[in-house]
Amino acid sequence: MGDVPSLVAQNRQHFKTQACMPTEPLWLQQVHGIVVARPDLAKVAAATAVVADAAYSCAREKVCVVMTADCLPLLVCDKAGREVAAIHAGWRGLAAGVIEQTIMHFKAKPADIMVWLGPAIGPQSFEVGAEVRAAFVSRHPATAAAFKVQANGKYLADIYLLARLRLAVQGITAIYGGNYCTYQQAEHFFSYRRDGQTGRMASAIWLD
Repeated sequence: MGDVPSLVAQNRQHFKTQACMPTEPLWLQQVHGIVVARPDLAKVAAATAVVADAAYSCAREKVCVVMTADCLPLLVCDKAGREVAAIHAGWRGLAAGVIEQTIMHFKAKPADIMVWLGPAIGPQSFEVGAEVRAAFVSRHPATAAAFKVQANGKYLADIYLLARLRLAVQGITAIYGGNYCTYQQAEHFFSYRRDGQTGRMASAIWLD
């Protein structure tokens, strides 16, 4: 069963109000890809979903937001407070380069970029097949360290480590967060893999 549109609208309005957002966020229709939206350049109404898996802005009061339900949300900014981005990183987007594609928009040097890793499924719960491991290792051999083989032939993947490794290649070392597990911490987070029903958590960032 999918979300009820009217309830989704109510929840989004509540989120906007409680977070004291300056404007309506540019909501994304996420497809596990690498397209980066620009709310500061968007030609559509802010309430209209744009097909993308990340958002970048260098303008004031333009809200970047992503939704997750086990996938990894990353919030990015530069130390000078001039650029921000939000990234939805499921394993497909992460392997395809959604982080790299987003960082390309930043004018700041990698040493001046900070990243927060939001709540995602933890390394003790994220079981994947060999094809997922191959998607990463074939492009970046060092990511083999993020996979632990199980007796059933599958792997436990550390999505936080995968993100850290990809960020390190970009020269970004100021990385925070990454201490949660949406699957195991049921009292705090929604998990699609655990609950098997629709629902999302939102992570947002903007420049005042």
